Amino acid sequence: MFDFSSIQYNSENPSIIYVGVTMISSLILGIMIAFTYEKTSRSVHRPDSFIQAMILVTIVAATIMQAIGDSVARGLGMLGALSIIRFRTTIRNARNIVFMFSALAAGIASGVFGLTSAFIGVSVFCATAFLLRYSPLSPGYSLRGQLKLEIPVALELKDEINGIIKRYSQRNMLVGYKVFTGMKKHSYVEYSYDLKLRSIEEGNTLVNEIIALSEEIDVSTVNFTHTEFDEI
Repeated sequence: MFDFSSIQYNSENPSIIYVGVTMISSLILGIMIAFTYEKTSRSVHRPDSFIQAMILVTIVAATIMQAIGDSVARGLGMLGALSIIRFRTTIRNARNIVFMFSALAAGIASGVFGLTSAFIGVSVFCATAFLLRYSPLSPGYSLRGQLKLEIPVALELKDEINGIIKRYSQRNMLVGYKVFTGMKKHSYVEYSYDLKLRSIEEGNTLVNEIIALSEEIDVSTVNFTHTEFDEI
């Protein structure tokens, strides 16, 4: 096995072997992180540019750390130069931010020749990502949306409706309550719920059971969409 300690490290003038080992290590670590992201992400919309960026950013981070070395002046100069750059790409998903940050950390560790920490850290990170991918903490998708009901004031069915909603939804919240008088043949109350459902079938059953309570109940809005957890 190759002994990395045999390489004479000089931060001011690093040897070609040192630079080569650092670049190859950062590339391998970037590929490991990108491969883990590709295999553990549930999102259908995974842009190739994001996956490539995770590989490339490890090399960039390693190069920057090599250029800085132990020089405080270089570090301050590099900080000033990088502050000029404005990155306008928005990453909305926290999981994607963590993967990009892990790629940066792997590149930094490689750049300072902390290869043991880099490889062990990335290995543990990737193993944990795979573990979470196949755990109950990572459901494939959910149906999220809004349900609006118009119920005559004379009908006292609020408890029955809440029971049906709780039975067929993973999560629910009453977000709106409006009382209308004199606009129809009778006064009625409009309830607005935000729901998270497990499946389309359960959503259909929920609506059918609510309608079956009374013909006077009007389901005015049913709007549910698939929501994935790994959107960029």
